Amino acid sequence: MLPDYPTVFWILAVISVIFVGIAKAGFGGGVGILATPLMALVIPVADSAAILLPLLMVCDVFAVAHYRKHFHRRSVKLLLPGAAIGIGIGALFFGYFSANERVLQIGLGILSLFFVVFQALRAVITGALTKRHPHSAEGIFMGAVAGFTSTIAHAGGPPTTIYLLPQQLPRNLFVGTTVILFAAINQIKLIPYVGLDILRAEHLVAIAILAPLSYAGVRLGIFFNKRFTDRWFNIVVYSILFVAGVQLILGQNLIQLLGIV
Repeated sequence: MLPDYPTVFWILAVISVIFVGIAKAGFGGGVGILATPLMALVIPVADSAAILLPLLMVCDVFAVAHYRKHFHRRSVKLLLPGAAIGIGIGALFFGYFSANERVLQIGLGILSLFFVVFQALRAVITGALTKRHPHSAEGIFMGAVAGFTSTIAHAGGPPTTIYLLPQQLPRNLFVGTTVILFAAINQIKLIPYVGLDILRAEHLVAIAILAPLSYAGVRLGIFFNKRFTDRWFNIVVYSILFVAGVQLILGQNLIQLLGIV
């Protein structure tokens, strides 16, 4: 049975899933984080996260096939155990606040604004970094942070990037490492999502309708990666993310904001 979501949800969901696919292909500097906040403007945060997780996993299949031979093994081995711990903490957070939608909205809004600030400062951070191999403990800690934020909002990119940047990996290796890492993280996240009843049978129809767009997004991202820089694309996406984050914190429903009855 089709979920009783407003028309504007389907418009935002299509945009979100395509952005997720583009991000999975390594284009746009993590623009996939836009998906959960954008959808959460019109449906509950938990529903947004639940619908997106299987779609992320579909994208993972195509992205892993493309990058399976190009990733930094040491980084994945350090980040992944920490991520498992972070996922456990994120599951406790979801379980505790699942009945309080405002807390989830504010938390998601804050994460959205943090990501925008992080991306704005990233060029400065990158320029100031000297190449080094981070300590193993840093990998586990950043993995835990990534696991937590990924569980709440599929937003594990910033802590992972903070760990990977000092290593100055080639772009292809950097992207491949994040692809392999988050493919594993998404599979682990499925356990608490099902166990906490975040992902429910009622979501399956929406997931099935949106799934083909995952492949389209990945292919689009690979196409963009080979032909364009992501500067202006990122500016537009992060501007949208900033507005969405502010709206989530203020608690304004997008339907009311747009005057849609």
